[in-house]
Amino acid sequence: MASAQAVRTAFVFAGGGSLGAVQVGMLKALIRAGMNPDFVVGASVGALNGAYFAAQPSEAGIQRLERIWNRLQRADVFPLSVFNGLLAILGRRDHLVAPAHLRRLVESELPCENLEDARIPCHVVATDVLDGREVTIASGPLASALLASAAIPAVFPSVAHAGRRLMDGAITNNTPISTAVSLGATRMVVLPTGLSCALAEPPRGVVAFALHALNLLVMRQLLCDIEHFSSRVELIVVPPLCPVTASAYDFSQTADLIHRAEATTRLWLQKNGLQPAGAPQQLLPHEHAHGNDLSAI
Repeated sequence: MASAQAVRTAFVFAGGGSLGAVQVGMLKALIRAGMNPDFVVGASVGALNGAYFAAQPSEAGIQRLERIWNRLQRADVFPLSVFNGLLAILGRRDHLVAPAHLRRLVESELPCENLEDARIPCHVVATDVLDGREVTIASGPLASALLASAAIPAVFPSVAHAGRRLMDGAITNNTPISTAVSLGATRMVVLPTGLSCALAEPPRGVVAFALHALNLLVMRQLLCDIEHFSSRVELIVVPPLCPVTASAYDFSQTADLIHRAEATTRLWLQKNGLQPAGAPQQLLPHEHAHGNDLSAI
C-alpha cells in the first residue's frame, strides 16, 4: 500500500440513468464528512454528476446539482415521439430519441465551458464508435464530452468530439475503476447508482427496458472490478440504496432517492468510516417481497 504522502484519491462515478440521483445524496454526506478527492472520473450519467461536482466541489455546488436533479422530468432527457421512432425503424436514423432536449439541458446548466476549467481534474469516459476503444476526455468543451459519454447506443446519436465519433462510456467502462487506476489513483471512493432491485415487473417500453438491462450489466461488471482491483488499490464502495422501486428511466422519485442516499451514506460513514470492505451486499443478486411498504426502509 502506498504511503500516506503518496495517496491520490479519486471519486469514481458510475452510470445508471435516473438512478444517478443517488450520487447527489452520497456526495452531500461525503463532503460534510470532510472527504475531498484529488480528481474525478465518471461515465454516462456519472460523468455529468462528476463534472458538475468537480467544477464546484463544495456543499454549495452539490446543492446546485440537487436543484437541477429535482427539476428533471423524463421528457427533459428522453422526449420520445412516434415520428422519431418511425424514422429509426425505417433506417433513416440510428437513434430513437432526438438529442436536442438533453443538449439544451446540459448547455443551460454548464458549470464551466471546458473540462480543464474545473476546480479539480475531471476525466470523462466515452467509447469510440468505430473501434470500441475507451476514450478518456480531460480537456476541451465540456458539453460535447458529457453528451458523448451519455450517448446510449440506439437511444441517442453518437457525438463528434475532437475528430472522433463517440458514444456512451457504459459500453467500455461504466464504472471506470480501471481508468482511475491508470490515472494514478491509490485510493478510490466509488459511487454506484445501484440496482432497481424492488421492481414488481420489468420496465415497459424499449428505452426503459434497454436502460434497465444496461444497468444490470453495469452493476455485474462493477462486482467483477471490485474483486479484481481490491487487492491493488484502496477501494471503497459507497453502499447503494436498497430497496429501489424506481427504474433507470423513472425520474418521479428523484427527491426521495437523494434524501435516502444522503441518510444511508451518513449512517454508513458513522458506522464504518471510509474503510475498504469489498462489494456491498446491496450490489449482490437478491430479491424483495412485493406488496410491502418499502419507502421507510
